[in-house]
Amino acid sequence: MSWTEGLNYVLFSNPISSSVIGSFKGFATMPIFKAPNNQPVVAKLPPMLENLPVHRVVFSGNNFVRLAGLSGAAAVILGAYGAHSIEKKVDYDERKRIYATANNYHFINSLALLGVPLCRHPTIAGSFLSLGMLIFCGTCYYDAFTGEKVLTKLTPVGGMLLIFGWLTLML
Repeated sequence: MSWTEGLNYVLFSNPISSSVIGSFKGFATMPIFKAPNNQPVVAKLPPMLENLPVHRVVFSGNNFVRLAGLSGAAAVILGAYGAHSIEKKVDYDERKRIYATANNYHFINSLALLGVPLCRHPTIAGSFLSLGMLIFCGTCYYDAFTGEKVLTKLTPVGGMLLIFGWLTLML
């Protein structure tokens, strides 16, 4: 038995995997929503997107995909930098907590930017998410690095912009 056959057996062909996969196949074909006439509801793409390949749909908003890449890279860099650079002062634990919150929100919303080209209003959603990240995470990062509370009054504004961005993805 070659290693590919062994891997295939471990992942797909053994009795346990076969039963788990079989149960999910049945679950995946169940209609979740039914119309009033008891017919399954089928989501349809807008006519202009029906025959386009996925990469064309995604890269139609490629500026937000690029921004998501840049933002994700910045989140990784800031995460590594912040893990070693916050000075141990009197309010060290609070600053570390604020920094961790900012970095988590930065990562999550960077990933959300990847989905922006797939929503109905990508410019609005991307703008809200980008500005929200900049204001919310930026003010938290500033507070964590410097210990100054000058910009913390803007943090809720950034949070509201993030909420609006996520809600716009839903429209």
